[in-house]
Amino acid sequence: MAAMMMLAAACTSESSGDGDGRAESCAYRVLYQDRTYRDVANVEFTAGRKLGSATVPPCEDTGDRDKAEEPGETTTAYAVDGVSPDVAVAVGDSPGDAALVAAYSGDKLPPEIQELIDGS
Repeated sequence: MAAMMMLAAACTSESSGDGDGRAESCAYRVLYQDRTYRDVANVEFTAGRKLGSATVPPCEDTGDRDKAEEPGETTTAYAVDGVSPDVAVAVGDSPGDAALVAAYSGDKLPPEIQELIDGS
């Protein structure tokens, strides 16, 4: 399978707040093999081989308990060339439209991802 060079875009969704006009932002998260990944924007990467299924859980910051119990959406995880899947994967319908997500340690990006950003 031919790998494709991608520029990832930040993924957030917005929902209305509790009627006061404020919008709450829901961080884009992906669950893959017992790890949680978060989106990484504006990084050039190459998405490679298909790894398997990943889940995008429903947004839980709206206070809607019913949404928190929804199963989430299934997507496909792809390897990122030069980076362990323990650190980052690409997710989407195909390698050509995949977004980069990384397993953060607290609020710090993994060093491998910081190197991709510095090289972009």
